[in-house]
Amino acid sequence: MVEILSVLMPVVVIGVVLIGQAIRILREYERGVVFRLGRLIGTKGPGLILLIPGIDKMVRVDLRTITLDVPVQELITKDNVPAKVNAVCYFRVLDPSKAVNQIENYMMATSQIAQTTLRSVVGQAELDEILSERDKINQRLQQIIDQQTDSWGIKVSVVEVKDVQIPEAMQRAIAQQAEAERGRRAKVIIAEGEMQASKKLAEAASILSAQPAGMQLRFLQTAQTLGGEKNTTLFFPLPMDLIQAVMKKLGPATNP
Repeated sequence: MVEILSVLMPVVVIGVVLIGQAIRILREYERGVVFRLGRLIGTKGPGLILLIPGIDKMVRVDLRTITLDVPVQELITKDNVPAKVNAVCYFRVLDPSKAVNQIENYMMATSQIAQTTLRSVVGQAELDEILSERDKINQRLQQIIDQQTDSWGIKVSVVEVKDVQIPEAMQRAIAQQAEAERGRRAKVIIAEGEMQASKKLAEAASILSAQPAGMQLRFLQTAQTLGGEKNTTLFFPLPMDLIQAVMKKLGPATNP
């Protein structure tokens, strides 16, 4: 009996080890690229996967979206401004077999492609374009990186430039430029307001000159407004035609 157990025990251990090597469980977001004697036989998963121990080899591939932090890149913009730019890239594996067979390490390769593309694209743009047209640069980065990684079974969905650092002297120059631009806009608005006001005043003067009674009413309204402010001196403007009429009546009486 002891001899039988001593013989069966190694067999049982070997069987357990072989079963452990033959069974694989893949999650919903995982796929297994299976090689049999070095040849690709296909992609399996998710769920329970059976392999031939010692013959089949499986490489796990995660299909979830991966967040790749692109480190800071030092570059010179098109208008010769030194800058430091970093970005973030979101991508996922669409074809696990290509991601394993076409490239040695798709994570590192995608990171290197993102870094070189970031330097190239941002370096071809001027500083004002980088600061004000960030969406256009992001779209251009996404298209270029996605095109280069397509043969690896990688889909780049979003690329975002996170931060743009420029020298302090350039920051002061940009602040002064923005302040000057705000001052220019304020002067333009004031000038446009004065022009509109002058047009309205000219129209009002034209209407009042055609209606003498309206002018007299305006005089009375002005006097009422000034009287309500407790002024010590109040001047009443008299129309010239009234003064001329009085002078004509007094003129003959004063002659000897």
